[in-house]
Amino acid sequence: AKQVSGLGVALLSIAVRWWTGAPLTDAPTSGDLAPGEYDVERVVDGDTILLRKGHARVRFQGIDTPETVKEGTAVESWGPEASAYTKKFIREAGWRVRLEFDGEPTDQYGRYLAFIWSEGRMLNEELVHQGLARAKLGYDYSNAKKNLLRRAQDKARRERRGIWSKQR
Repeated sequence: AKQVSGLGVALLSIAVRWWTGAPLTDAPTSGDLAPGEYDVERVVDGDTILLRKGHARVRFQGIDTPETVKEGTAVESWGPEASAYTKKFIREAGWRVRLEFDGEPTDQYGRYLAFIWSEGRMLNEELVHQGLARAKLGYDYSNAKKNLLRRAQDKARRERRGIWSKQR
């Protein structure tokens, strides 16, 4: 019997997926998780939550909070406060939030990228405004959202909140 090379198997897999209309990769697509309301299973850290639906991980688009759970990385200043703020926001929302997608649907780790809302409040913006996250403006999402995050960060810096304070 002839042996099929790894390349041959990969090409055959792509051909079958194309023929059947299946996605060409196993990475999540924006269609896997539609905009809307979802129950939160748990808060992973300041900028990541786990949804009940499919145990989907959602990373907050446009921001970065100090690390608290990253393997091989020490807990960073203001990381625990960012995680606590996110938990408080999610708890006050009754563990149910609205996801809004804008720009890239997923990151390099397969996490969904979203803006997190409850009752007209955007958690991403609030974390930046409190000085518990940095705005990440180099990514692919709308200029309107970038402007919101930029203004929140400028105000947090001016008022020396959280990561912008002289403390720690």
